[in-house]
Amino acid sequence: MTNIPEPRLLQYAIAFVFLTLGAWCLVAPASVITLTVRPEYQNFSPLTTLTIAAFGSQAILSGLFAAFSIFTRRTFLVYAIALLPYFVFNYWFYFREPMFNELLLLDFGGNVAMLALCVRGYLISPRT
Repeated sequence: MTNIPEPRLLQYAIAFVFLTLGAWCLVAPASVITLTVRPEYQNFSPLTTLTIAAFGSQAILSGLFAAFSIFTRRTFLVYAIALLPYFVFNYWFYFREPMFNELLLLDFGGNVAMLALCVRGYLISPRT
């Protein structure tokens, strides 16, 4: 059994999602475009790959904050609320304006996982 409290493990899991998907975007932006964007929308200009890489670096920053901060009940709640616009993004660019293919489900799955981790963290964290 681990000596790490469960809320801390939950925030490490949140960090893992950010760090993993963010690192992919930062290290291999062309791969992200090739694998997730429908061919008719693919663009490999320097600005496009830079944008994907910048998105990845922001996700890594979020992951580092998640890993090294002290999460409270309120932190889990705010993270959960902050995730909600990403579901709108996933819906819009898969169903309404289908720029992304089914691999976007990785992002959607990561968002679902992080939301579930936030809800769990909120429920088990002490009230302050």
